[in-house]
Amino acid sequence: MKKGLIAVIAVIAILIIPIFSSYNGLVSMEEDVNGKWSQVENVLKRRADLIPNLVNTVKGYADHEEEVLTKVTEARSKLQTANTPGELAEADNQLTEAVSRLNFVVESYPELKADKNFTQLMDELSGTENRIATERKRYNEAVQAFNTKIKRFPTKIVASIFNFDAKEYFKISEADRENPVVDFSN
Repeated sequence: MKKGLIAVIAVIAILIIPIFSSYNGLVSMEEDVNGKWSQVENVLKRRADLIPNLVNTVKGYADHEEEVLTKVTEARSKLQTANTPGELAEADNQLTEAVSRLNFVVESYPELKADKNFTQLMDELSGTENRIATERKRYNEAVQAFNTKIKRFPTKIVASIFNFDAKEYFKISEADRENPVVDFSN
């Protein structure tokens, strides 16, 4: 009787321990994805915080470029209200496009390019763009590891029991996938 009970307890332990281990591993990986996502949000917020200073500096030189400045401000606002990786990626793409238009305006004002505040802001923005790329990469790597883990057997069973769902990648827009056209003919 005791041997039978011990055998049953041993079999149950052999089955339960891997489930706990898989569950704890998934929790750790999900927290890693969430932490990396927070860092993406941090660097995007830093970028969004730089934009008003940049816009105000440009305003002094280019008052008649109000439409471009408005688009930058609107894109920044969308970035701040985005909640999901998809929404954030879309808002980030709109802000990138708006800042590109702003850079085009800047080319028309050589005195603006020489302004110390503007130059410093553009340097900070450039550094922030590099941070964004790095954090997006780290986030997507964590998502890939997590999504791979929850799709593999036997972890897939544990993931479905405890409702671990695949995470969304931070993707670039279709416009960003196209190669830029460089034309020196003018």
